[in-house]
Amino acid sequence: MRIRNIAHAAVVALLVLANAAAQAPPAPVPRQPRAPRTFELRAESPKFWDLFDKDAKMDKVATGFGFTEGPVWDEKGGFLYVSDEDQNKVDRVYPDGRVETVLSIGDPDGATFDRRHRLIETASVLRAMIAVAPDGQYTVLADKYEGKKLNSPNDVVLGPDGALYFTDPTYDLVKGEKQELPYQGIFRMTEQGELKLLASDMSQPNGLAFSPDGKRLYVDDTKLQEIRVYDFVNGEMKNGRLFAKEEGRGGPDGMKVDVQGNVYATGPNGVWVFDPAGTHLGTIVLPEGPANLGWGDADWKTMYFCGRTSIYKLRTKLRGFVPYAQ
Repeated sequence: MRIRNIAHAAVVALLVLANAAAQAPPAPVPRQPRAPRTFELRAESPKFWDLFDKDAKMDKVATGFGFTEGPVWDEKGGFLYVSDEDQNKVDRVYPDGRVETVLSIGDPDGATFDRRHRLIETASVLRAMIAVAPDGQYTVLADKYEGKKLNSPNDVVLGPDGALYFTDPTYDLVKGEKQELPYQGIFRMTEQGELKLLASDMSQPNGLAFSPDGKRLYVDDTKLQEIRVYDFVNGEMKNGRLFAKEEGRGGPDGMKVDVQGNVYATGPNGVWVFDPAGTHLGTIVLPEGPANLGWGDADWKTMYFCGRTSIYKLRTKLRGFVPYAQ
């Protein structure tokens, strides 16, 4: 009797386990890691090869950063200024890979030289535009508009009229701090720090660049994955319209232009290259997703890329358009 009851219990237990197994959800399939990207020049048009040699090689200049941004080539010193948003500093990066820290400051971002060759940085934590001296001392140029704090200045470019133009989205608004301006604006700033709001019609304006003739201003809207273009007339932005769209994971961030007016904007997989009509000529595929790029070297034909943790460079056929060096 006891043996029969034990056997019966065992059968019941087996049936319960079998039923539970049938009702249990399938075991999750382990996610396979993404294969690392490798450098590639991916042409969408034969005109892409007017800009690059087909056998061009990309070099890694330096690594060990947190999140690089704001590349600015100093033609007098022969080095690249680089902002590191994660490690909260501004560095000098030399062609031989040496790195020197110039300034420790919370979340620096885009940068440029003004016409007096002052390094102008967007300082997100300060919610300000600052001028940085070679010894690392800085001066706040502007941090308010009409008595209200800026959001988190993101990128800046020197205009054809000598003024500075910058975007002010909320991407890097300090956690716990209040947004005081009811928009994400594009501003004009004089050398003395006087501000004028030019546009507030974009959802999250980011990188920006002027055409070589100074008649167009391109502005990235990262949230909408698009590049917009405005006619630039007497310090004003007019007739805003779509220039190009980027599709894929990510959106346009930093942006530069060459002397023929081709536009280079970071985006999915690397840097997207457009002709002045907005036609996608091709993509520079990078090992790391870039946030920004800049022209450098003595002839301004080397493009420097801010990968997440590394700085890369690539020789090009055309000279870059660099407003502060013209």
